[in-house]
Amino acid sequence: MAKEHSFDIVSEVNMQEVDNAILQAVKEIKTRYDFKASKSSIERTGDHQITIVSDDEYKLESVIDILQMKFIKRGLSQKVMDFGKIEKASGGTVRQVISLVAGISTERAKKITIAIRDSKLKVKAQIQNDQVRVTAKSIDDLQAIIQLIKQLDLDFPVQYVNMR
Repeated sequence: MAKEHSFDIVSEVNMQEVDNAILQAVKEIKTRYDFKASKSSIERTGDHQITIVSDDEYKLESVIDILQMKFIKRGLSQKVMDFGKIEKASGGTVRQVISLVAGISTERAKKITIAIRDSKLKVKAQIQNDQVRVTAKSIDDLQAIIQLIKQLDLDFPVQYVNMR
């Protein structure tokens, strides 16, 4: 009997790297001349939330640009950021909440499994909570699936773990 090989497709966020990116962005904001005497701040408010406060929408956009650049330097994907509405805050400032998307929702998992099924390779894809498990008898088929998923234009980052 041939051995089954498998891997899991997940969407995770490294929160330590997110904290590091936030700290680096805050340092840059404190040292930049255009933010002198500004009320701009970035902080992680929940497990998967970042709140940005700034004087006006223009400075808020600049703070978001700085944070995105720090995400890139830390190897984090821009696709994990889900931007909320810009709202008025106290003291004449504006605030925006960014949710960090982790896990693969059922709709997104269905999109992945349909793409795998349409590939006509001899693999099985199962949705398990917030991940997708792909199994096959051939490791080559699994590697072909990884290449297929990399070519899909997904609106969320994916990682491949537990390759067995």
